Amino acid sequence: MVYNTLSRQYEEFVPVQEGKVSIYVCGITPYDHSHIGHARPAVFWDVVRRYLLHKGYKVKLITNFTDIDDKLINRSKQTGIPVPEIAEKYIQEYMDCMDKLGVQRADVYPRASEVIPEVIEAVQTLIDKGFAYESSGDVYFRAEKFPGYGKLSGKHIEDLMPGARVEVSELKESPLDWALWKASAPDEPGWPSPWGKGRPGWHIECSVMVHKHLGPQIDMHGGGTELVFPHHENEVAQAEAISGVEPYVKYWVHTELLNLEGEKMSKSLGNVIYLHEIVNNHDPMAVRLYLLSAHRRKALDFSEELLRSAEKGWERIRTGYRNVLEFLANPSAQGLRDAAKLDEAIRQCREAFFGSMDNDFATPGALAAVFDLITAINAHVVPRGETPAGPEARQVVAEAYGLLVECLGILGLVPQSEISPASQGQDISKGLIDILVEVRNTARKNKDYATADYIRNKLADLGIVLEDTPSGTKVRM
Repeated sequence: MVYNTLSRQYEEFVPVQEGKVSIYVCGITPYDHSHIGHARPAVFWDVVRRYLLHKGYKVKLITNFTDIDDKLINRSKQTGIPVPEIAEKYIQEYMDCMDKLGVQRADVYPRASEVIPEVIEAVQTLIDKGFAYESSGDVYFRAEKFPGYGKLSGKHIEDLMPGARVEVSELKESPLDWALWKASAPDEPGWPSPWGKGRPGWHIECSVMVHKHLGPQIDMHGGGTELVFPHHENEVAQAEAISGVEPYVKYWVHTELLNLEGEKMSKSLGNVIYLHEIVNNHDPMAVRLYLLSAHRRKALDFSEELLRSAEKGWERIRTGYRNVLEFLANPSAQGLRDAAKLDEAIRQCREAFFGSMDNDFATPGALAAVFDLITAINAHVVPRGETPAGPEARQVVAEAYGLLVECLGILGLVPQSEISPASQGQDISKGLIDILVEVRNTARKNKDYATADYIRNKLADLGIVLEDTPSGTKVRM
């Protein structure tokens, strides 16, 4: 189930094309350092993508960069640095931070400056259809011409008045209209067009990028709740007016803000915590854990105290991971306190984790399930116990390890092995593969073919091929 901003209710997720999911997420305007609030939607959508891939979907994720904008132009005038150079600097910084946070790269990172011909074509189409008009080198969209305007935000067009979120200009027919194309001043960057030298308006670039890379209709569109109006509302109007396809987006999935001391984190307000400072001064996995600790539809407050709590939680995960890994790596000197209770914890974790993820990608519930499993592992797995564990007990621990790795992989929380020097790494890896082969063979004997196939496929993803022969299972790299 997914909560859809458009319908304002939970809906069963059914993609436009069976087996495929198309996602577009609004990215940053790279005119300054990114703050930690920018990381929240990026980490959330990374988890969504990982989970959908885990469920067998083919996923295409697009995240844009608005690399031509008033803020960039103003920064260029202040510093004397060309707009492209400013944009490139802060895009690279953002990408470095995403890499440290474990955010997998999007399939495409389009930039506004790369789709100028497509923007001009789209604007001309809107003019030809009567949805837009030229005025002194600018081109504006007629909000009142589009019959569904306001359906995403829930606003009624007759109630909308000029104000803080509505740009007022004498060039417009109505104060509700917005710029599709802006005339450029002589000292500003711009491109030739039928209406003179200019550049795209903010909203049209996203409509164009979605259509270019994903088509006229997509499954999911993401961004912060602050973008619902006017940005996403205008995006809907533009896209549906151009293509005639409705809905433009099947599921609008918005994330709430990350606040600092109860207020929106904003560069214009001066209350920001820069992302590069956070990931350089704290374990990025602890930062990621913190960002996933609240449901995407609830505001998340930032404080050093909350971040320290996340660091303690991350250390708990790492400890549990080490315990189960040491158990599996040293079978001759290990014991297990209660295999039955650990087995029950595995069942409960699997049910709670995937139940939470299926319910609007509820990462707090998924994290709670992981911590419950960690608690059970730390309570029952004794890496240096004196009583050797039998095959059945070892199978339970292997299943706990497999589920823990599976859940952490979906959440993008990846611990590093700390149990032995690198010289012993190959021996441990071989031991773990042997254990997984043993678990798979037991599953096959019990006719649990789903588990057997799962282990084989996961190993195949890592380049490890299992071949079943009359003399037993052979492992080939």
